[in-house]
Amino acid sequence: MPGEKKELSFYENVLAMYDKAAALSTYPHNLLETIKSTNSVYSFIFPVRTPNGIVEFEGWRVEHSHHRLPTKGGIRFAPHVNEDEVKALAALMTYKCALVDVPFGGAKGAVKIDTRKYDTPTLEAVTRRYTVELIKKNFIGPGTDVPAPDYGTGPREMAWIVDTYMTFHQGEVDGMACVTGKPVTQGGIRGRTEATGRGVFFGIREACLQADDMKRIGLTPGIEGKRVIVQGMGNVGYYAAKFCQEGGARIVGIAEYEGGIYDPKGLDVDSVARHRRETGSILKFPGALDFNPSGPVLEQDCDILVPAALENQITSDNAPRIKARIIAEGANGPTTAAGEEVLLRKGCLLLADMYLNAGGVTVSYFEWLKNLSHVRFGRMAKRFDERTNTQLIHMIESASGKKFTQEERTAVSHGADEVDLVNSGLEETMITAFHQVRETWKQNPKVDSFRTAAFINAIHKIATTYLELGIFP
Repeated sequence: MPGEKKELSFYENVLAMYDKAAALSTYPHNLLETIKSTNSVYSFIFPVRTPNGIVEFEGWRVEHSHHRLPTKGGIRFAPHVNEDEVKALAALMTYKCALVDVPFGGAKGAVKIDTRKYDTPTLEAVTRRYTVELIKKNFIGPGTDVPAPDYGTGPREMAWIVDTYMTFHQGEVDGMACVTGKPVTQGGIRGRTEATGRGVFFGIREACLQADDMKRIGLTPGIEGKRVIVQGMGNVGYYAAKFCQEGGARIVGIAEYEGGIYDPKGLDVDSVARHRRETGSILKFPGALDFNPSGPVLEQDCDILVPAALENQITSDNAPRIKARIIAEGANGPTTAAGEEVLLRKGCLLLADMYLNAGGVTVSYFEWLKNLSHVRFGRMAKRFDERTNTQLIHMIESASGKKFTQEERTAVSHGADEVDLVNSGLEETMITAFHQVRETWKQNPKVDSFRTAAFINAIHKIATTYLELGIFP
Protein backbone atom coordinates (compact mmCIF):
# COMPACT_ATOMS: atom_id res chain seq x y z
CA MET A 1 0.00 0.00 0.00
CA PRO A 2 1.31 3.50 -0.83
CA GLY A 3 2.65 5.27 2.26
CA GLU A 4 2.48 2.12 4.39
CA LYS A 5 5.45 1.73 6.72
CA LYS A 6 7.55 -1.38 6.03
CA GLU A 7 7.94 -3.75 8.94
CA LEU A 8 11.54 -4.45 9.87
CA SER A 9 13.07 -7.77 10.87
CA PHE A 10 13.47 -8.50 14.58
CA TYR A 11 17.14 -7.50 14.58
CA GLU A 12 16.44 -4.40 12.50
CA ASN A 13 13.77 -3.41 15.02
CA VAL A 14 16.27 -3.67 17.87
CA LEU A 15 18.80 -1.59 15.92
CA ALA A 16 16.17 1.03 15.09
CA MET A 17 15.13 1.33 18.73
CA TYR A 18 18.77 1.57 19.79
CA ASP A 19 19.49 4.29 17.20
CA LYS A 20 16.48 6.26 18.39
CA ALA A 21 17.86 6.34 21.94
CA ALA A 22 21.49 6.80 20.87
CA ALA A 23 20.50 9.95 18.94
CA LEU A 24 19.56 11.50 22.30
CA SER A 25 22.92 10.55 23.82
CA THR A 26 26.01 12.76 24.09
CA TYR A 27 28.52 9.91 23.86
CA PRO A 28 30.99 9.78 20.93
CA HIS A 29 29.74 8.15 17.74
CA ASN A 30 32.45 5.47 17.71
CA LEU A 31 31.58 4.46 21.30
CA LEU A 32 27.89 4.21 20.44
CA GLU A 33 28.72 2.07 17.39
CA THR A 34 30.87 -0.22 19.55
CA ILE A 35 28.01 -0.70 22.02
CA LYS A 36 25.65 -1.44 19.14
CA SER A 37 27.87 -3.91 17.27
CA THR A 38 27.73 -7.69 17.71
CA ASN A 39 31.05 -9.04 18.95
CA SER A 40 30.93 -12.73 17.97
CA VAL A 41 28.65 -14.99 15.92
CA TYR A 42 29.20 -18.75 15.90
CA SER A 43 27.06 -20.59 13.34
CA PHE A 44 27.39 -24.33 12.86
CA ILE A 45 25.70 -27.52 11.65
CA PHE A 46 25.94 -30.77 13.57
CA PRO A 47 24.60 -34.29 12.88
CA VAL A 48 22.58 -36.34 15.37
CA ARG A 49 21.38 -39.91 15.02
CA THR A 50 17.58 -40.07 15.43
CA PRO A 51 15.08 -42.97 15.15
CA ASN A 52 14.58 -41.89 11.54
CA GLY A 53 18.26 -41.74 10.69
CA ILE A 54 20.94 -39.05 10.74
CA VAL A 55 19.55 -35.50 10.88
CA GLU A 56 21.62 -32.34 10.58
CA PHE A 57 20.66 -29.48 12.89
CA GLU A 58 21.62 -25.83 12.56
CA GLY A 59 22.83 -24.04 15.69
CA TRP A 60 24.06 -20.63 16.78
CA ARG A 61 25.70 -18.90 19.71
CA VAL A 62 25.98 -15.12 19.56
CA GLU A 63 27.98 -13.03 22.04
CA HIS A 64 26.85 -9.47 21.52
CA SER A 65 29.01 -7.60 24.02
CA HIS A 66 32.20 -8.33 25.96
CA HIS A 67 32.12 -5.10 27.97
CA ARG A 68 31.48 -7.40 30.92
CA LEU A 69 32.24 -11.10 31.25
CA PRO A 70 30.87 -13.67 31.30
CA THR A 71 28.27 -13.12 28.62
CA LYS A 72 24.78 -14.39 29.45
CA GLY A 73 21.75 -15.51 27.49
CA GLY A 74 19.32 -18.34 26.91
CA ILE A 75 19.25 -21.17 24.39
CA ARG A 76 16.18 -21.33 22.17
CA PHE A 77 14.90 -24.52 20.50
CA ALA A 78 12.44 -23.50 17.78
CA PRO A 79 11.61 -24.59 14.22
CA HIS A 80 11.77 -21.12 12.64
CA VAL A 81 14.69 -19.57 14.53
CA ASN A 82 17.42 -17.89 12.45
CA GLU A 83 20.60 -15.88 12.90
CA ASP A 84 18.79 -12.53 12.72
CA GLU A 85 16.60 -13.57 15.65
CA VAL A 86 19.52 -14.81 17.75
CA LYS A 87 21.49 -11.59 17.16
CA ALA A 88 18.46 -9.53 18.18
CA LEU A 89 17.99 -11.53 21.36
CA ALA A 90 21.69 -11.29 22.23
CA ALA A 91 21.64 -7.52 21.80
CA LEU A 92 18.56 -7.22 24.00
CA MET A 93 20.36 -9.27 26.66
CA THR A 94 23.23 -6.78 26.71
CA TYR A 95 20.90 -3.85 27.29
CA LYS A 96 18.72 -5.81 29.70
CA CYS A 97 21.63 -6.82 31.93
CA ALA A 98 22.96 -3.27 32.00
CA LEU A 99 19.53 -1.84 32.77
CA VAL A 100 19.02 -3.96 35.91
CA ASP A 101 22.69 -3.82 36.99
CA VAL A 102 23.45 -7.49 36.36
CA PRO A 103 27.19 -7.66 35.53
CA PHE A 104 27.03 -9.71 32.31
CA GLY A 105 27.46 -9.04 28.63
CA GLY A 106 24.64 -10.18 26.39
CA ALA A 107 24.53 -13.48 24.49
CA LYS A 108 22.00 -15.90 23.01
CA GLY A 109 21.95 -19.36 21.49
CA ALA A 110 19.58 -21.45 19.41
CA VAL A 111 19.00 -24.71 17.61
CA LYS A 112 16.62 -24.91 14.67
CA ILE A 113 14.39 -27.78 15.76
CA ASP A 114 10.72 -28.56 16.28
CA THR A 115 10.85 -30.22 19.69
CA ARG A 116 7.37 -31.72 19.23
CA LYS A 117 8.70 -33.99 16.47
CA TYR A 118 11.42 -35.70 18.52
CA ASP A 119 11.47 -38.01 21.51
CA THR A 120 13.34 -37.32 24.74
CA PRO A 121 16.50 -39.35 23.88
CA THR A 122 16.85 -37.41 20.61
CA LEU A 123 16.37 -34.05 22.35
CA GLU A 124 19.03 -35.07 24.88
CA ALA A 125 21.42 -36.03 22.08
CA VAL A 126 20.82 -32.70 20.32
CA THR A 127 21.36 -30.74 23.53
CA ARG A 128 24.57 -32.57 24.42
CA ARG A 129 25.91 -32.32 20.86
CA TYR A 130 25.13 -28.59 20.79
CA THR A 131 26.98 -28.19 24.11
CA VAL A 132 30.04 -29.97 22.71
CA GLU A 133 30.12 -27.45 19.84
CA LEU A 134 30.11 -24.60 22.36
CA ILE A 135 32.89 -26.24 24.39
CA LYS A 136 35.06 -26.71 21.27
CA LYS A 137 34.99 -22.97 20.51
CA ASN A 138 35.08 -21.77 24.15
CA PHE A 139 31.54 -20.40 23.94
CA ILE A 140 30.55 -21.75 27.35
CA GLY A 141 32.09 -21.53 30.82
CA PRO A 142 31.50 -19.93 34.25
CA GLY A 143 33.69 -16.95 33.40
CA THR A 144 33.20 -16.96 29.63
CA ASP A 145 29.60 -17.48 28.50
CA VAL A 146 26.75 -18.77 30.68
CA PRO A 147 23.63 -20.04 28.85
CA ALA A 148 20.15 -20.41 30.36
CA PRO A 149 16.70 -21.68 29.28
CA ASP A 150 14.64 -19.92 26.64
CA TYR A 151 11.72 -20.86 24.40
CA GLY A 152 11.70 -24.65 23.89
CA THR A 153 14.19 -25.41 26.66
CA GLY A 154 14.02 -25.72 30.44
CA PRO A 155 15.69 -27.18 33.55
CA ARG A 156 16.00 -30.61 31.92
CA GLU A 157 18.09 -29.28 29.03
CA MET A 158 20.20 -27.21 31.43
CA ALA A 159 20.95 -30.35 33.46
CA TRP A 160 22.12 -32.10 30.28
CA ILE A 161 24.30 -29.11 29.44
CA VAL A 162 26.04 -28.94 32.82
CA ASP A 163 26.59 -32.71 32.83
CA THR A 164 28.17 -32.53 29.37
CA TYR A 165 30.32 -29.57 30.36
CA MET A 166 31.57 -31.29 33.52
CA THR A 167 32.46 -34.39 31.48
CA PHE A 168 34.96 -32.24 29.55
CA HIS A 169 36.04 -30.20 32.61
CA GLN A 170 36.38 -32.75 35.39
CA GLY A 171 37.48 -31.23 38.67
CA GLU A 172 36.56 -27.65 37.71
CA VAL A 173 35.34 -26.41 41.10
CA ASP A 174 33.05 -23.73 39.63
CA GLY A 175 31.84 -25.84 36.71
CA MET A 176 28.20 -25.85 37.88
CA ALA A 177 28.12 -22.11 37.13
CA CYS A 178 28.54 -22.79 33.38
CA VAL A 179 24.77 -22.61 32.92
CA THR A 180 21.77 -21.39 34.91
CA GLY A 181 18.14 -22.43 35.09
CA LYS A 182 19.15 -25.89 36.30
CA PRO A 183 16.98 -28.11 38.53
CA VAL A 184 17.48 -27.26 42.21
CA THR A 185 19.02 -30.70 42.78
CA GLN A 186 21.60 -29.96 40.07
CA GLY A 187 22.78 -26.60 41.42
CA GLY A 188 19.72 -24.55 40.48
CA ILE A 189 18.06 -21.95 42.66
CA ARG A 190 14.58 -21.82 44.17
CA GLY A 191 12.37 -19.25 42.50
CA ARG A 192 14.03 -19.40 39.06
CA THR A 193 11.13 -21.17 37.31
CA GLU A 194 8.65 -18.39 38.05
CA ALA A 195 11.21 -15.54 38.06
CA THR A 196 10.46 -13.99 34.66
CA GLY A 197 6.70 -14.05 35.20
CA ARG A 198 7.08 -12.71 38.74
CA GLY A 199 9.30 -9.92 37.42
CA VAL A 200 6.62 -9.06 34.84
CA PHE A 201 4.10 -8.78 37.68
CA PHE A 202 6.40 -6.59 39.80
CA GLY A 203 6.91 -4.24 36.84
CA ILE A 204 3.20 -4.01 36.03
CA ARG A 205 2.30 -3.47 39.68
CA GLU A 206 4.85 -0.68 40.06
CA ALA A 207 3.69 1.04 36.88
CA CYS A 208 0.07 0.89 38.03
CA LEU A 209 1.02 2.58 41.31
CA GLN A 210 2.08 5.77 39.49
CA ALA A 211 -1.04 7.93 39.84
CA ASP A 212 0.07 10.55 37.28
CA ASP A 213 0.78 7.94 34.62
CA MET A 214 -2.49 6.13 35.24
CA LYS A 215 -4.45 9.38 35.04
CA ARG A 216 -2.80 10.20 31.70
CA ILE A 217 -3.95 6.92 30.14
CA GLY A 218 -7.39 6.96 31.75
CA LEU A 219 -6.92 4.31 34.44
CA THR A 220 -7.14 4.38 38.22
CA PRO A 221 -4.00 3.67 40.30
CA GLY A 222 -3.31 0.14 41.46
CA ILE A 223 -3.42 -3.26 39.77
CA GLU A 224 -6.59 -4.32 41.58
CA GLY A 225 -9.49 -4.77 39.18
CA LYS A 226 -7.44 -4.24 36.02
CA ARG A 227 -8.58 -6.40 33.08
CA VAL A 228 -5.64 -8.35 31.64
CA ILE A 229 -5.15 -10.33 28.43
CA VAL A 230 -2.11 -12.61 28.28
CA GLN A 231 -0.65 -14.05 25.09
CA GLY A 232 1.22 -17.27 25.79
CA MET A 233 0.68 -19.87 28.51
CA GLY A 234 4.30 -20.93 28.67
CA ASN A 235 6.48 -20.34 31.68
CA VAL A 236 6.45 -16.53 31.44
CA GLY A 237 2.80 -16.05 30.49
CA TYR A 238 1.43 -18.53 33.02
CA TYR A 239 3.25 -17.05 36.00
CA ALA A 240 2.66 -13.46 34.91
CA ALA A 241 -1.07 -14.20 34.67
CA LYS A 242 -1.08 -16.13 37.95
CA PHE A 243 0.66 -13.39 39.95
CA CYS A 244 -1.46 -10.65 38.37
CA GLN A 245 -4.58 -12.60 39.33
CA GLU A 246 -3.30 -13.08 42.88
CA GLY A 247 -2.55 -9.34 42.98
CA GLY A 248 -6.20 -8.52 42.30
CA ALA A 249 -6.28 -8.20 38.50
CA ARG A 250 -8.88 -9.99 36.36
CA ILE A 251 -7.59 -12.22 33.56
CA VAL A 252 -10.16 -11.77 30.78
CA GLY A 253 -8.29 -13.28 27.82
CA ILE A 254 -5.63 -15.89 27.09
CA ALA A 255 -4.08 -16.63 23.70
CA GLU A 256 -2.02 -19.63 22.63
CA TYR A 257 -0.84 -21.04 19.31
CA GLU A 258 -3.95 -23.26 19.02
CA GLY A 259 -6.33 -20.33 19.55
CA GLY A 260 -7.56 -17.94 22.20
CA ILE A 261 -10.33 -17.53 24.78
CA TYR A 262 -12.02 -14.44 26.19
CA ASP A 263 -14.44 -13.94 29.09
CA PRO A 264 -15.07 -10.40 30.42
CA LYS A 265 -16.16 -11.91 33.75
CA GLY A 266 -12.69 -13.38 34.23
CA LEU A 267 -10.76 -16.62 33.72
CA ASP A 268 -9.12 -18.64 36.47
CA VAL A 269 -5.54 -19.21 35.31
CA ASP A 270 -5.03 -22.57 37.00
CA SER A 271 -8.38 -23.85 35.73
CA VAL A 272 -7.43 -22.89 32.17
CA ALA A 273 -4.04 -24.59 32.56
CA ARG A 274 -5.71 -27.74 33.89
CA HIS A 275 -8.24 -27.68 31.02
CA ARG A 276 -5.37 -27.47 28.53
CA ARG A 277 -3.52 -30.39 30.12
CA GLU A 278 -6.67 -32.51 30.00
CA THR A 279 -7.86 -31.59 26.48
CA GLY A 280 -4.67 -30.45 24.75
CA SER A 281 -6.09 -26.97 24.10
CA ILE A 282 -7.32 -23.86 25.90
CA LEU A 283 -10.28 -23.74 23.49
CA LYS A 284 -13.78 -24.76 24.63
CA PHE A 285 -13.07 -23.59 28.17
CA PRO A 286 -16.44 -23.37 29.97
CA GLY A 287 -18.03 -19.93 29.70
CA ALA A 288 -15.35 -18.43 27.43
CA LEU A 289 -15.62 -17.21 23.84
CA ASP A 290 -13.27 -19.05 21.43
CA PHE A 291 -11.01 -17.38 18.86
CA ASN A 292 -9.13 -19.35 16.24
CA PRO A 293 -6.63 -18.06 15.20
CA SER A 294 -5.70 -16.39 18.47
CA GLY A 295 -4.74 -12.97 17.05
CA PRO A 296 -8.13 -11.28 17.60
CA VAL A 297 -7.93 -12.02 21.35
CA LEU A 298 -5.19 -9.38 21.60
CA GLU A 299 -7.64 -6.84 20.20
CA GLN A 300 -10.40 -7.45 22.76
CA ASP A 301 -11.34 -4.95 25.44
CA CYS A 302 -8.89 -4.85 28.36
CA ASP A 303 -6.68 -2.53 30.40
CA ILE A 304 -3.39 -4.44 30.20
CA LEU A 305 -2.10 -6.63 27.36
CA VAL A 306 0.79 -8.96 28.17
CA PRO A 307 2.36 -10.41 24.98
CA ALA A 308 4.43 -13.24 26.47
CA ALA A 309 4.97 -15.49 23.44
CA LEU A 310 7.26 -14.62 20.53
CA GLU A 311 8.55 -11.54 18.72
CA ASN A 312 6.70 -9.33 16.20
CA GLN A 313 3.21 -9.98 17.56
CA ILE A 314 2.06 -6.34 17.62
CA THR A 315 2.68 -4.63 14.29
CA SER A 316 1.48 -1.60 12.36
CA ASP A 317 -1.28 -3.86 11.02
CA ASN A 318 -2.98 -4.84 14.29
CA ALA A 319 -1.78 -2.03 16.59
CA PRO A 320 -4.66 0.30 15.56
CA ARG A 321 -7.12 -2.33 16.85
CA ILE A 322 -5.40 -2.86 20.21
CA LYS A 323 -7.66 -1.54 22.99
CA ALA A 324 -5.30 -2.02 25.96
CA ARG A 325 -3.91 1.11 27.62
CA ILE A 326 -0.83 -0.69 28.97
CA ILE A 327 1.31 -3.04 26.84
CA ALA A 328 3.47 -5.14 29.17
CA GLU A 329 6.07 -6.97 27.08
CA GLY A 330 6.70 -10.34 28.72
CA ALA A 331 8.29 -11.74 25.55
CA ASN A 332 11.36 -10.44 23.75
CA GLY A 333 10.53 -8.07 20.89
CA PRO A 334 6.75 -8.61 20.73
CA THR A 335 6.15 -5.08 19.41
CA THR A 336 7.73 -3.86 16.17
CA ALA A 337 9.05 -0.32 15.85
CA ALA A 338 6.22 0.56 13.44
CA GLY A 339 3.66 -1.00 15.76
CA GLU A 340 5.03 0.96 18.70
CA GLU A 341 4.66 4.23 16.82
CA VAL A 342 0.95 3.52 16.39
CA LEU A 343 0.51 2.64 20.07
CA LEU A 344 2.37 5.74 21.26
CA ARG A 345 0.17 7.95 19.09
CA LYS A 346 -2.81 6.33 20.79
CA GLY A 347 -1.35 7.27 24.18
CA CYS A 348 -0.54 3.74 25.36
CA LEU A 349 2.03 3.02 28.04
CA LEU A 350 4.53 0.42 26.80
CA LEU A 351 6.58 -1.38 29.45
CA ALA A 352 9.53 -2.49 27.34
CA ASP A 353 10.75 -6.08 27.19
CA MET A 354 14.33 -5.18 28.07
CA TYR A 355 13.03 -4.05 31.45
CA LEU A 356 9.90 -6.06 32.08
CA ASN A 357 11.19 -9.59 31.43
CA ALA A 358 14.52 -9.02 33.17
CA GLY A 359 13.40 -11.16 36.11
CA GLY A 360 14.80 -14.29 34.48
CA VAL A 361 18.34 -13.00 34.05
CA THR A 362 18.23 -11.37 37.49
CA VAL A 363 17.53 -14.67 39.23
CA SER A 364 19.95 -16.44 36.87
CA TYR A 365 22.56 -14.05 38.23
CA PHE A 366 21.62 -15.12 41.76
CA GLU A 367 22.00 -18.78 40.71
CA TRP A 368 25.43 -18.06 39.19
CA LEU A 369 26.50 -16.40 42.46
CA LYS A 370 25.18 -19.37 44.43
CA ASN A 371 27.19 -21.77 42.27
CA LEU A 372 30.36 -19.72 42.72
CA SER A 373 29.90 -19.42 46.49
CA HIS A 374 28.97 -23.11 46.87
CA VAL A 375 26.36 -22.39 49.54
CA ARG A 376 22.58 -22.08 49.47
CA PHE A 377 21.24 -18.60 50.18
CA GLY A 378 19.76 -18.41 53.67
CA ARG A 379 21.62 -21.44 54.99
CA MET A 380 23.97 -19.43 57.20
CA ALA A 381 21.50 -17.00 58.75
CA LYS A 382 17.98 -18.49 58.65
CA ARG A 383 17.95 -20.20 62.07
CA PHE A 384 19.89 -17.38 63.74
CA ASP A 385 17.33 -14.85 62.46
CA GLU A 386 14.45 -17.03 63.65
CA ARG A 387 15.91 -17.28 67.16
CA THR A 388 16.56 -13.53 67.27
CA ASN A 389 13.03 -12.75 66.09
CA THR A 390 11.55 -15.20 68.62
CA GLN A 391 13.46 -13.48 71.43
CA LEU A 392 12.10 -10.12 70.28
CA ILE A 393 8.57 -11.54 70.38
CA HIS A 394 9.10 -12.71 73.98
CA MET A 395 10.45 -9.29 74.96
CA ILE A 396 7.47 -7.49 73.38
CA GLU A 397 5.01 -9.88 75.05
CA SER A 398 6.68 -9.39 78.43
CA ALA A 399 6.71 -5.60 78.11
CA SER A 400 3.16 -5.23 76.74
CA GLY A 401 1.37 -8.12 78.37
CA LYS A 402 -0.16 -8.97 74.99
CA LYS A 403 0.26 -12.43 73.53
CA PHE A 404 0.86 -12.98 69.81
CA THR A 405 -1.34 -15.52 68.05
CA GLN A 406 0.43 -18.57 66.65
CA GLU A 407 -0.10 -17.20 63.12
CA GLU A 408 1.44 -13.84 64.10
CA ARG A 409 4.29 -15.57 65.90
CA THR A 410 5.11 -17.69 62.84
CA ALA A 411 4.99 -14.69 60.49
CA VAL A 412 7.21 -12.48 62.66
CA SER A 413 9.76 -15.11 63.67
CA HIS A 414 10.23 -16.55 60.16
CA GLY A 415 13.83 -16.47 58.96
CA ALA A 416 14.45 -15.85 55.27
CA ASP A 417 15.07 -18.99 53.21
CA GLU A 418 16.52 -19.11 49.72
CA VAL A 419 13.28 -18.44 47.87
CA ASP A 420 12.45 -15.52 50.20
CA LEU A 421 15.79 -13.89 49.50
CA VAL A 422 15.53 -14.56 45.76
CA ASN A 423 12.07 -13.01 45.53
CA SER A 424 13.13 -10.07 47.68
CA GLY A 425 16.18 -9.44 45.51
CA LEU A 426 14.07 -9.70 42.36
CA GLU A 427 11.47 -7.26 43.69
CA GLU A 428 14.17 -4.77 44.69
CA THR A 429 15.79 -5.04 41.26
CA MET A 430 12.56 -4.52 39.32
CA ILE A 431 11.36 -1.60 41.44
CA THR A 432 14.74 0.18 41.38
CA ALA A 433 15.14 -0.22 37.61
CA PHE A 434 11.57 0.96 36.99
CA HIS A 435 12.09 4.23 38.80
CA GLN A 436 15.48 4.80 37.17
CA VAL A 437 13.88 4.44 33.74
CA ARG A 438 10.83 6.49 34.66
CA GLU A 439 13.01 9.33 35.95
CA THR A 440 14.92 9.45 32.65
CA TRP A 441 11.62 9.40 30.76
CA LYS A 442 9.99 12.17 32.76
CA GLN A 443 12.99 14.49 33.02
CA ASN A 444 13.80 14.63 29.30
CA PRO A 445 11.02 16.05 27.06
CA LYS A 446 12.70 14.54 23.98
CA VAL A 447 12.24 11.02 25.35
CA ASP A 448 8.87 9.88 24.01
CA SER A 449 8.55 6.44 25.58
CA PHE A 450 9.50 4.14 28.42
CA ARG A 451 11.46 2.00 25.94
CA THR A 452 13.62 4.87 24.71
CA ALA A 453 14.35 5.82 28.31
CA ALA A 454 15.33 2.22 29.07
CA PHE A 455 17.73 2.18 26.10
CA ILE A 456 19.23 5.51 27.22
CA ASN A 457 19.88 4.15 30.71
CA ALA A 458 21.41 0.95 29.32
CA ILE A 459 23.64 2.89 26.92
CA HIS A 460 24.81 5.12 29.75
CA LYS A 461 25.76 2.19 31.98
CA ILE A 462 27.62 0.34 29.20
CA ALA A 463 29.36 3.50 28.00
CA THR A 464 30.51 4.25 31.54
CA THR A 465 32.16 0.82 31.70
CA TYR A 466 34.09 1.46 28.47
CA LEU A 467 35.11 4.98 29.51
CA GLU A 468 36.34 3.79 32.90
CA LEU A 469 38.54 1.27 31.10
CA GLY A 470 40.10 4.14 29.14
CA ILE A 471 39.27 2.55 25.78
CA PHE A 472 37.60 5.73 24.47
CA PRO A 473 38.83 9.28 25.14
